[in-house]
Amino acid sequence: MPARPEPPGRTPAAAAARFPPPTAPRTATRAQRTGLVAGFAAALLFSLWLFQGILTPFVLAAVVAYFLDPLATRLTRFGVRRSLAAFLLIFLLMAFTLAAVLLLYPLILAQIGVLVQRLPTYISGVGALLRHGLERLEEALGPDMVDQRLRDLAINQAATMLSWLGTAATRLIGGGFALFQVFTLVVVVPVVAFYLLRDWQVMLGRVESWLPRRNASVLRQLAKDTDRVLSAWLRGQLLCCAALGVFYAVALQLVGLELGLTIGLMAGILTFIPYVGSLTGFAAAVLLAMGQFGTWNEVLMVVGVFVVGQTIEGYVIYPYLLGDRVELHAVWVIFALFAGGVAFGFLGVLLAVPMAAALGVVARYWLRRYLESPLYLDPPRTGT
Repeated sequence: MPARPEPPGRTPAAAAARFPPPTAPRTATRAQRTGLVAGFAAALLFSLWLFQGILTPFVLAAVVAYFLDPLATRLTRFGVRRSLAAFLLIFLLMAFTLAAVLLLYPLILAQIGVLVQRLPTYISGVGALLRHGLERLEEALGPDMVDQRLRDLAINQAATMLSWLGTAATRLIGGGFALFQVFTLVVVVPVVAFYLLRDWQVMLGRVESWLPRRNASVLRQLAKDTDRVLSAWLRGQLLCCAALGVFYAVALQLVGLELGLTIGLMAGILTFIPYVGSLTGFAAAVLLAMGQFGTWNEVLMVVGVFVVGQTIEGYVIYPYLLGDRVELHAVWVIFALFAGGVAFGFLGVLLAVPMAAALGVVARYWLRRYLESPLYLDPPRTGT
């Protein structure tokens, strides 16, 4: 049977003419790569600025998912479905948080009430103790070194600081939860954290598939280094916050400080900012001890509590639990926290440490590249 002729326009030659074969992929230019990086950074910063008012619960949920992802992965290795593991972990975290709030919040409110009632007594006690100490210092050094004006200035400044402490604590405890919005904390954060934790590995794989193939291996290694540095630092800070908060609260209560629980927990939480938490808690505890006890012996006992706490932090928690895995310098962290707070408020504080860790890893990568490049290895000129 003779072959039927191909209709016009359907021959291979005509098809090749209408649909030419795809050309080989072109190589991206340096300008295109630079434009991609600059555009992505600009879009990220613009999105943070535009949506900073609503991003806080989502960032908090991402932080929760980031912390719980290793536990969820470990549960899946024992045969637990990822969705069930995510639900159990979020449920346990919310139950623990709710129990801590129900137990601690009334105690802290009671201590703030004690502070408000006895604040005038504390101020007079601090003034009397300072006056006595400065009089003894005047007897030892002479009136030329310590005079009446210096004594009055020191006493007035201490009273002002103690008054500010009482007012700030009252405002913080009374309005702190209103600022965070109960609905956001109780509903939005757990729900978003559950979905992020359930799909965490899938999302990471999807993002990894979008990386430019030319630099995928380098970007993947930079991401692993950032995760290592960030997880080590955050783990260390959480250990410090929890351990020092419990230690300061218990030790100050045993010493007899009436507001020891509140001061200890505040010092532990603020330890997240290197050195700031310990110094703030130390100053507040010493002032309150001066106002409450009126003698230097009990004040020195409070000082000893913070000396022991700093010793535990410096010689036990970091060396034995973390070693040299923390590669974020304290000054860099403090700068990042304050810069993030100034730029984006509380959202900036949440994002400050991850951004600081990523920038630190990238800076070390480029420093290694520079030290291996001719810009650094070029031998010096030997001119005649």
